[in-house]
Amino acid sequence: MSVKESDLNQDTPCTSSLGNYLWRDPPQEKKWADCVHCGMCLESCPTYEQTGEEQHSPRGRVYLIKAVAEGKLNVDEHFANPVFSCLDCRACTTACPVDVDVGGLIEEARGQIRQAVPLKGWEGAVNKFFLHGVFPHHNRLRSLGGLLRFYQRSGLQKVVRKTKLINMLPQHLVELESIMPEVKRSVRKTLIKAKGETKQEVALLTGCVMDVFFSDINDSTINVLTRNGNDVSIPTNQTCCGALHVHAGDREMGRKLAKQNIEAFEKAEKVIVNAAGCGCMMKEYAELFRDEPEWKKRAEIFEKKVVDISKYLHDTGYEKPKAAIHTRITYHDACHLAHGQGVRHEPRDILLDIPGVEMVHMPNADRCCGSAGIYNITNPEMADAVLKSKMENVPEDVEMISMGNPGCMIQMALGVQKYGRSQKIVHTIQLLDWAYQKEEGDEQNVLLKD
Repeated sequence: MSVKESDLNQDTPCTSSLGNYLWRDPPQEKKWADCVHCGMCLESCPTYEQTGEEQHSPRGRVYLIKAVAEGKLNVDEHFANPVFSCLDCRACTTACPVDVDVGGLIEEARGQIRQAVPLKGWEGAVNKFFLHGVFPHHNRLRSLGGLLRFYQRSGLQKVVRKTKLINMLPQHLVELESIMPEVKRSVRKTLIKAKGETKQEVALLTGCVMDVFFSDINDSTINVLTRNGNDVSIPTNQTCCGALHVHAGDREMGRKLAKQNIEAFEKAEKVIVNAAGCGCMMKEYAELFRDEPEWKKRAEIFEKKVVDISKYLHDTGYEKPKAAIHTRITYHDACHLAHGQGVRHEPRDILLDIPGVEMVHMPNADRCCGSAGIYNITNPEMADAVLKSKMENVPEDVEMISMGNPGCMIQMALGVQKYGRSQKIVHTIQLLDWAYQKEEGDEQNVLLKD
């Protein structure tokens, strides 16, 4: 199964409407029924912290979503603003004494909004180009990566910056361009054998953004897995996880991508993910198929296979490196890893198992950094305010900040630059791989084809 241009139509209308929700997948009453508006969520919400406005709090958004279902409000721009200003960080659900699924309600409400109030003009064209025309198509992503690599290596990037042509872009895009990671080309086999005895075969989600901007992290992930007795398969028919689409309200496209990934990884025993947002999305695929029983069942089976790389290593056992990496490091909890998947201590345990690593506690480590998918592009002012608050909690006397999500890595790198810091941004699994490499010496790279 592959995603075709002809598949990219809007959702079909809901057969039974719920108040003023007229389209498929309306917010579910069971998700807001237990909310008693106690306010326990308020202190956990980054947007409420910045605005102090009830409509930008979790309980305020739940109230608005419920009001539309009761026919008291319309699905319009006034409703869209507080719903799309949410970072969907899930911290409110962690804080909630009855686990109200605010994130699920937000995503369902966004799906209704984008049916009733679709994006138009330049914003709509850009949205369609990237979310429909690029991310679902591996070959187009590789081509985009090639163009970016040419831009960086040909000297064009230096010219654009020196001549100030870059300033023609909005300021927040100029800032993001300034910390754009080096795009590297990585050609991999579809099956990389374990180093030594094979204990298990696992499949790896290489992702879209991850494989363009952070292919070295995918390489580190494969190195660590094979070092610990895993054969690693990379299905060629896998695609984007669909998180960006669902966050943007495009649930229909999210379903198409979910179906393609379920089929691609159907034979795998475990699906390893090194991007928190992707893992969280894939663990929630069944939510997209509430009215498709066959696909819902397949999605529920698939969800049980998906596991973050740090949790997989922690649960199955891994060889503790002998070589030391002497560094002072702090750890940032990616929202969709800590709040979305409940993975907190596993990455920290891995870091502490590396000789020479000194861990420094970060206050409010599970507070959102403001990345939230492409939130730092669509809501730059709020994202910057959230980032400023985050950077105030980063200890100054550390050399590295570790985390497990590419969006966070880009946003935190921006924070380091913007607020005069010097810390290196690393993925947790990179540090473990570096320790292994230091221990092994200059060993031939088994990832590359002959």
